[in-house]
Amino acid sequence: MKTGLRAAILASTILALSACTAQYRNHGYIPSEDDLANVIVGVDSRDSVTETIGAPTTQSFIDESGYYYVRSRVRHFGMLEPEVINREIVAITFDSAGTVQNIERFGLEDGRVVTLSRRVTPVPGGSPSFLKKILSALGGFDPASALSGN
Repeated sequence: MKTGLRAAILASTILALSACTAQYRNHGYIPSEDDLANVIVGVDSRDSVTETIGAPTTQSFIDESGYYYVRSRVRHFGMLEPEVINREIVAITFDSAGTVQNIERFGLEDGRVVTLSRRVTPVPGGSPSFLKKILSALGGFDPASALSGN
């Protein structure tokens, strides 16, 4: 009986630990070095780049100066927030005539985090503490007056 109990505990422990295995997801596409070698700076146009290496992940919309190919690898681990562990970007820029001007490759270490949207409302005088919020909710109790003796 003890052996069966030990086996059940061991099996449940192994099952629980295997559920905490990291999972990886790949997003996006970047062309290989061989494909990029087929793009000739100063000769190829937007259309020939698309035919040679495929449509970009995104492109510059304001001045149409570049194509951007982006690939990311994200690690999901249990209940933790997903973490980007690798990101590569290939940027192909064009001159005003639409001819390839430059080809660059960037990695995660070359970038910086840019906040696109921030949805935090600032509180005058700083953010109230958790305890102050709870005590203030109890019948209008002011913790400052209790501490000062008033």
